[in-house]
Amino acid sequence: MAVDKDAMGDEPAAMLLERSRAITLQGRDTKGRAVVRIVGNYFPARALGGRAAAALRAYLADRVLPAIGGRDFVVVYMHSCAHRADNFPGVGAIRAAYESLPAPAKHSLRALYFVHPALQSRLFFATLGRFLFSSGLYDKLRYMSRLEYMWPHMDRAQLQVPDCVRDHDRELERRPLMDYGIEATDSRCIYDAASMDTSASLHSLRCVS
Repeated sequence: MAVDKDAMGDEPAAMLLERSRAITLQGRDTKGRAVVRIVGNYFPARALGGRAAAALRAYLADRVLPAIGGRDFVVVYMHSCAHRADNFPGVGAIRAAYESLPAPAKHSLRALYFVHPALQSRLFFATLGRFLFSSGLYDKLRYMSRLEYMWPHMDRAQLQVPDCVRDHDRELERRPLMDYGIEATDSRCIYDAASMDTSASLHSLRCVS
């Protein structure tokens, strides 16, 4: 699938995603399944502009799925310190990317580990997740509030955790009330999924109603 040039220069969107390393294969989990790591803080949503959704679909189809090669796989999404304006493509884009996957790829996706969600994120997916995403994806969602809960499922030697994710994990250990929305997070980070992409979410909800 062809992707237009990036709005901020002549670099193709696929190359921009490749260089950002927002989406990478990271070896295997403890069950031998391929691991797709997505680092929210690395995703160049601002640079991709209005073509983030198309670029995401194309990158999955042209780069990620061929590398997986039909094997079972899991996705580890690290939400730590993603910024809505800079790094988040929108709920609609994520839903469209998943729905664009071939049926065999959807079946091969065994789990989606959501690292460092907050209370708002959990509430958003608990209330709207079943409407915005098919049950095939929603039922595979696994929340990981701390990195320590992820390691029984992952091979530490193969999954690389960025410093920003480790730093946030340590901050959560020092300030556990952040998990419940009682203590504010860094203003540069987003954890309120309900405000991430409200218009796109409501549009998607109307489309599936």
